[in-house]
Amino acid sequence: MTKFGELISVAKPVLIDFYTNWNDRETTIDTLRNVAAALGNNAKVIKIDIEKNEILAEALHIKENPTFMIYKNGEMLWRQTGHKDAKNLIETVLEYV
Repeated sequence: MTKFGELISVAKPVLIDFYTNWNDRETTIDTLRNVAAALGNNAKVIKIDIEKNEILAEALHIKENPTFMIYKNGEMLWRQTGHKDAKNLIETVLEYV
């Protein structure tokens, strides 16, 4: 939990994809690579495995996967469950740059 706090307490937006290995599509990995490449240094893009971080997932009430969240300065600004394409994720993150 301490490390998570450090990850989200930065001045630029942090897009987090909460996922599980058994339900992660290859396209999600490619989508996040495209998002990270498009955003460059304007934001961070992170994947967090729900099964390896059960306490965090419970604390954030993550019930479905994938669940995307955007944090900035330690505050959650956006949350969405379900698969999203790269274009939509990029546009959403850029709203918080």
